[in-house]
Amino acid sequence: MRYASTATVGPRIGISWLAALYLIIGAIVAATHHYWSNLHTLKAVASALIATVLWPLLLVGVNLHIH
Repeated sequence: MRYASTATVGPRIGISWLAALYLIIGAIVAATHHYWSNLHTLKAVASALIATVLWPLLLVGVNLHIH
């Protein structure tokens, strides 16, 4: 006796979608904390990139500006 197996296809969220969503949220949070304004120096750009990646720290009040 043979059993037929059926494959079900459902919505899948890959790690790339989660990473993209994380970075989008990070960019929004960093922008609301003014990290993406006045990017005239390399330190300001580095601060904005760090703030985008480490955005949960911004929500608890950590200052990520490079001086």
